[in-house]
Amino acid sequence: MAIWGLVAEATVGLGERKHTEAHVLTHVEGTREEALAVLEQRARTHLPEHPRNPRRRRLLRTADGFLLVVDGTWQSHATRFSVAELLEDSDRPLPPARDEREIGPGTGTDPGPGARQSPPEPTPETAPGEPRDEDGVPLRPSWLGRPDLP
Repeated sequence: MAIWGLVAEATVGLGERKHTEAHVLTHVEGTREEALAVLEQRARTHLPEHPRNPRRRRLLRTADGFLLVVDGTWQSHATRFSVAELLEDSDRPLPPARDEREIGPGTGTDPGPGARQSPPEPTPETAPGEPRDEDGVPLRPSWLGRPDLP
């Protein structure tokens, strides 16, 4: 099943500071038609911040979604609603790691660039009896007294 992102794009700001902002409203898992149905409901119930006193509201269907045009006293404000298939998401959790026996050396199976690897165990640079503060930081730095440093 494909995952579809429902996106709203609106022009915000005034004068020279006017720019377009895009927000992913939600994700829908299913067919494109199902995602468009959810998007249409969102577009029909959307109440834009501007204009403050709307005079006319028009919802238009486009090839990939909807265009909401609200006419105000001085100018019109538009919000574009579109549906797009999610191909990649950096915040999406990775699948659970496979057992080390499956991806271990000599199996010929590469875990891939996205596979998580456990960080190496930290090695203490000071003796276990070395005094430390409440955060575990040694009171005497490890480099102090090294003969190879000036």
